[in-house]
Amino acid sequence: MKENRLARFIIIGIFIVYMLIPILATYFFSIAIRWDRTILPEGYTIQWFKETLTHPYFIRSLKNSLTLSVYTVAINLVLVVPAAYIAHTKLPGAKMPMDILTILPFGIPRVILALALITVYTMPVIARSPYLLVSACVVFSMPYMYRPVANSLDAIDLKTLNDAAGLQGASSFQILIYIIGPNILTGIISGSLLVFSAIFAEYTLARLITGARFKTIPMLLVEFTRRDGRIASAISVIAFTTAMIISLVLIIIVAREKKTRKYVEQGGDEK
Repeated sequence: MKENRLARFIIIGIFIVYMLIPILATYFFSIAIRWDRTILPEGYTIQWFKETLTHPYFIRSLKNSLTLSVYTVAINLVLVVPAAYIAHTKLPGAKMPMDILTILPFGIPRVILALALITVYTMPVIARSPYLLVSACVVFSMPYMYRPVANSLDAIDLKTLNDAAGLQGASSFQILIYIIGPNILTGIISGSLLVFSAIFAEYTLARLITGARFKTIPMLLVEFTRRDGRIASAISVIAFTTAMIISLVLIIIVAREKKTRKYVEQGGDEK
């Protein structure tokens, strides 16, 4: 038993070290004066962060990446959650086609997806616009939203909740928003985090569809990687920290929601 426990600790420790070393190296490199001749940096400075924050395209690129990610998450929520709910309640036969449909984006290279959209949508308002980019990101990221939501729907007693609310006169919209939604909040937040992180770091679609007209953080990162790796590391640190803070906020919201729901349920049982 002790040997098994020790083996588990060793495996987990190796995994943690394996994951942390690249992140810590990036953080240290972003504040290093020079780090190519010695094991440790030769000195530390915040100059690279100053140059990053004062760069004319950084704030705009960060805003574009956040806007793109938020809009993609919002559209996925509007499209995927109701569709998954209908497939699990009203049209059970649609579950299999939806499972197959949501796998397709994984099999379509983003280069082909981008070139196909550019070729088909040539109207002046849409062609190579942020609107087309958001649409492409929604298609690409749909599996990240659908799978956690579908798993959450499978994990609850959906039929009982749906029938009970229907007998009380609730509409399908009210059931989804007020009954099913809170019960699958974990899946919704998980899907949102996956979509947000995938789109925030998306380079290929943004580069091919909009190009420099709608520059995002990954595009700016690639540009500086060719010039100065220290500034590129500073951009990576800022982007990673921003995404991590947003993720932590969402996780805290879910944890508080679970705690509140558990408290209410326990109070109801005691009565």
